[in-house]
Amino acid sequence: MIHHRDHLYIGGDWLRPRTDSRIAVVSPNTEQEIGSIPEARPQDVDLAVEAARAALPGWSDTAPGERAALLRRVAELLVRDKEEIARVETLDTGKTLKESRIDVDDVTAVFRYYADLADKEAGRIVDVGLAHVVSRVVPVPVGVCALITPWNYPLLQLSWKVAPCLAAGNTCVIKPSEVTPLTSIMLVHLLEEAGVPEGVVNLVLGDGPTVGAPLTEHDDVDMVSFTGGLATGQAIIRASATTVKRVAVELGGKNPLIVFDDADLDKAADALMGSGYGAAGERCMAVSVAVPVGKETADRLVERLIPRVESLKVGPSTDSSADFGPLVTREALERVKGYVDLGVQEGAKLLVDGRNFKMQGYENGFYMGGCLFDEVTPNMRIYKEEIFGPVLSVVRANTYEEALALPNDHEYGNGVAIFTRDGDAARDFAARVNVGMVGINVPIPVPIAYYTFGGWKASAFGDLNQHGPDAFRFYTKTKTVTARWPSGIKDGAEFVIPTMR
Repeated sequence: MIHHRDHLYIGGDWLRPRTDSRIAVVSPNTEQEIGSIPEARPQDVDLAVEAARAALPGWSDTAPGERAALLRRVAELLVRDKEEIARVETLDTGKTLKESRIDVDDVTAVFRYYADLADKEAGRIVDVGLAHVVSRVVPVPVGVCALITPWNYPLLQLSWKVAPCLAAGNTCVIKPSEVTPLTSIMLVHLLEEAGVPEGVVNLVLGDGPTVGAPLTEHDDVDMVSFTGGLATGQAIIRASATTVKRVAVELGGKNPLIVFDDADLDKAADALMGSGYGAAGERCMAVSVAVPVGKETADRLVERLIPRVESLKVGPSTDSSADFGPLVTREALERVKGYVDLGVQEGAKLLVDGRNFKMQGYENGFYMGGCLFDEVTPNMRIYKEEIFGPVLSVVRANTYEEALALPNDHEYGNGVAIFTRDGDAARDFAARVNVGMVGINVPIPVPIAYYTFGGWKASAFGDLNQHGPDAFRFYTKTKTVTARWPSGIKDGAEFVIPTMR
């Protein structure tokens, strides 16, 4: 069992919720309970928001350099506890230990990045050309922020939200997924150890209807940042409109990798394997569709993919030699298998079938092998919908224009990649494709800490992206201060729009 405090973190204290109800945290490897969390109630949400509101004036007035110092201390603690955090992330999510270690490194880089940025956005002076007029444009914190994170990358996604939130001077209430909450709780412990002031960071635990909805609908929450499913994101957008909140939601994706006839097909196949089956396909940026252009290219690519998919090594997430581990829950496993069943019914050609995979010694774990479909068409649900599992679909395109139309016409617009040696074709593709993140000979175009992350269309909603400089702007609002001094004030009333002259 993994033991954590059986409390919520509110106002700088670990408090018991209003109920003794608990939610089991289950290992995807064995289906055994590895811990449990207390289930908050709406009254607990009220208390957390109240604490965040009370702490806002003091934290927003804290010098940016002090906020930066806090984030740097968190980064140092992440380095110290890397192995333990990675171990817990692996047991909780089913990701391989190798990937969890990379996650902790990425989270450390995120905190360092926003520590460096915290005191670099000091506003600017606007010269209006008049000696007696001074105008300043100043970024100020948005206020109390609701940070709601998904189950697939709980620690990394939380860092993308909480680090810029704190750097910009906001306070927050964190609601991690109840499915994989353990490393989010660990990060709150590190924030406390680093010296975060009382009420600046608050943690409530529970499900969406009981905790998430009251948090996003709360009148005293100024901003919501959410990563998760489309339906939940749409509900948050509607609720935020009612209470006039700033909102950013990152949602699903259906990311294709387009392969030209001049591409190195072995490298393209390797890219499809890593990006399609890594983390059991449970990534919003997973490549779930391969689009070879031309029959010969398609035949040669499929010929390379079949043995690679058949030889995938599925194993416990603690197995360093495994390509990927189990899916996150039994419900997720059955849903993905259901999509494979559906693809067969729709007429797609199932070349590799991983539905009946069993892991010896882990028969109760949520494992399945890799699946590979060929002859998938755009009218099929397995093409239209996000499967979120180790399933790759091959959609054959006859021409470049046909291949380009696939991501342009799709509901989602998270990421897309193209493999080619033709620089002109790559440039044209990048310019014309209607998708937020584009990779050229890069299978998963996810930016590192210094760049922004954001999809288009149904993959995201909000004026600014997550992460990078955009995130700092998202967590601030602009105040313009214009001052005219007595020597420039004219006598008498002015009945026109002031021009300061």
